[in-house]
Amino acid sequence: MTRPTASVQTTQAPAAHPPAIAAAGLRKAYGEHVVLDGIDLSVRRGSVFALLGPNGSGKTTTVQILSTLLPADGGVVRVAGHVLATEPDAVRAAIGVTGQFSAVDNLLTGRENLILMADLHHLPKAEGRRLADHLLERFDLVEAGGKPAATYSGGMRRRLDLAMTLVGDPSIIFLDEPTTGLDPRSRRGMWQIIRELVAGGVTVFLTTQYLDEADRLADRIAVLDRGRLVAEGSAAELKRRVAGGRIELRFADAPELEAAARHLDAATRDAENLTLHVPSDGTLQSLKDLLERLEEWDVQVEALAVRAPDLDDVFFALTDHTATNQEAAR
Repeated sequence: MTRPTASVQTTQAPAAHPPAIAAAGLRKAYGEHVVLDGIDLSVRRGSVFALLGPNGSGKTTTVQILSTLLPADGGVVRVAGHVLATEPDAVRAAIGVTGQFSAVDNLLTGRENLILMADLHHLPKAEGRRLADHLLERFDLVEAGGKPAATYSGGMRRRLDLAMTLVGDPSIIFLDEPTTGLDPRSRRGMWQIIRELVAGGVTVFLTTQYLDEADRLADRIAVLDRGRLVAEGSAAELKRRVAGGRIELRFADAPELEAAARHLDAATRDAENLTLHVPSDGTLQSLKDLLERLEEWDVQVEALAVRAPDLDDVFFALTDHTATNQEAAR
């Protein structure tokens, strides 16, 4: 009697999801002026990727190429799994773009702007109107939905602009400096919307001039300078790459500030705010040593704060020509 042989099943680990955006050797030049000098990018699905850099570093050009608005001169790019050079229509169907300047039609109401976008996406009439009403509610624009967009505040216009981008249900959204010119409350409202989009699985490619915005929102940050990527990592990883820790000492009056400054040659003086910035490695021992010296010199400090390196320090350190000017100003 022969026994049945046990079947052995092998299980394979599921393949990792390909990145939402992948670029290798991306190049763009205008004559002899090189805007992008062979940059490599990889953006994980369902994340926020922030691209930072000084004005003229190539941020907007990068967004325009990745969103099919501008042809690249070289490199291989995939967006949403599609080859950018040969499948631009498939890329456009998967993405949404909110540029630096609003694409809202001022003569139409908020609802009419959304219905127009639904018509351009060839949605059935009833579905387009239901979607417009849903987006007005989602972006807190119900009361303003029947008013001309020309009457909207800056924050309302940016919310409407982003709502219009979502009509096509994109899996990737490019946000090119989306909060420029907004007041702090409107900026925070936009941040919350971005977080909700990512929580729903959308990938966000963000450019911004606000370093705190990248610090709060981005899973990965790349720094672009003179057309080249000079660093990439999480905010914490980038901060660890640069020196910039400091102890801030605030004094009650100018004489106390001067007395401390005479002893602390390495400190940077902020006379307007009666503050000294003392370089520090961030350890408890360095703080203890400084306090002991201040006591020895009989210098009275009104307030003290320990500051770890922030993205400002990273930005200035990595974009050298900007760093020189900014450090001189500071």
